[in-house]
Amino acid sequence: LALEKDGTLWAWGSNSFGQLGDSTTINKYYPIQIGSDNDWDFISCGSFNSLAIKKDGTLWGWGTNYYNELGDSTSKMKCFPMQIGNDNDWTYVSSGENHTVAIKSDGTLWAWGCNYYGQLGDSTNTSSVYPEQIGNDHDWIYVCCGRYHTAAIKYDGTLWLWGNNTYCQLGDSTGLHRNY
Repeated sequence: LALEKDGTLWAWGSNSFGQLGDSTTINKYYPIQIGSDNDWDFISCGSFNSLAIKKDGTLWGWGTNYYNELGDSTSKMKCFPMQIGNDNDWTYVSSGENHTVAIKSDGTLWAWGCNYYGQLGDSTNTSSVYPEQIGNDHDWIYVCCGRYHTAAIKYDGTLWLWGNNTYCQLGDSTGLHRNY
């Protein structure tokens, strides 16, 4: 996925699960414009899905949705951008293999999708079909999803990691999964 300076959305590559958002599942070998909207502001590619935020703060998703990683409370694949909920205060989103984590303008952290390894960070291993707030903190500024883990940074510069830790990707040298 790519954003042009004019706010248009472009995509190319594998499209087996509709992750390009052009209403097909046909691979594209060169960049094509997705729809005609010119108000896209931020994009994130998961393994087989895509999420984006428009300039008005609304959240959009498309592609595979087997683990509810699009957050629309269904597990149905979407081949074109669909708005996720009605909120218009999303500022940042990151999509992993089968989970998504996002930040709202008030600094709160939200997560949804698969949680087998605790990658949602809600102190459980229960998956979520729609965005749920993680904790009560209002000081998150950045989040990035790995395959089955998540990393985030707070305003004070501290780094937080949770989820799958099989290869010590959480940086704590334990190899133990963390769900918070």
